[in-house]
Amino acid sequence: LTGTSREQRAFQYLLTHAIPGDPHHILQTFDHWCYHCEHLSCVGPDKGRIVERVLLEQAPLRVLELGTYCGYGTVLLAQGLPPGARLYTIEGNPQHAAVAEKVIRLAGFSEQMVELIVGPSEEVIPRLREKHGLMNVNLVFMDHWKRSYLRDLQLLESHQLLAEGATILADNVLFPGAPHFLQYAKTCGKYHCKVHRARLEY
Repeated sequence: LTGTSREQRAFQYLLTHAIPGDPHHILQTFDHWCYHCEHLSCVGPDKGRIVERVLLEQAPLRVLELGTYCGYGTVLLAQGLPPGARLYTIEGNPQHAAVAEKVIRLAGFSEQMVELIVGPSEEVIPRLREKHGLMNVNLVFMDHWKRSYLRDLQLLESHQLLAEGATILADNVLFPGAPHFLQYAKTCGKYHCKVHRARLEY
């Protein structure tokens, strides 16, 4: 009725209630909106703890996020990066990317630390090295279209963008599910697989 999207309404709520430059408070405010106002398909605090643990264990210097959406996962990843690390995040929807850009900057992350790339992942991934200077990544966080998980993993492989020992963290592989991605990851012989059980967000 307002003529604005759910994502834009969530950002207006952040502007009113969140502390600028405080990533943790940005995420808490997002969570409050999603619990009490409107549901958004963000990672959420439950699965967020898994992401935080992986970041703490791995301390990756180059991270790639597929599926920026509103920027929740981007802020979650960025706040857990070690000094000198860089995060590249890809969003195919220009409207979502416009909201995410404002959320990322509101959280206090510069373009030098977090680069948002707008475009379809299958077009962006092959250009990451040449156009964005990304030689390889230590951690990939997949939270975009589930049907794209396998295609994009194989694109990362074919363009040699996965550093030795890289970690692929993929959300919602059981529900709504990415069965072809899971089957490939388990049977191709390149990966050690672990499924983290978690509740659906919010």
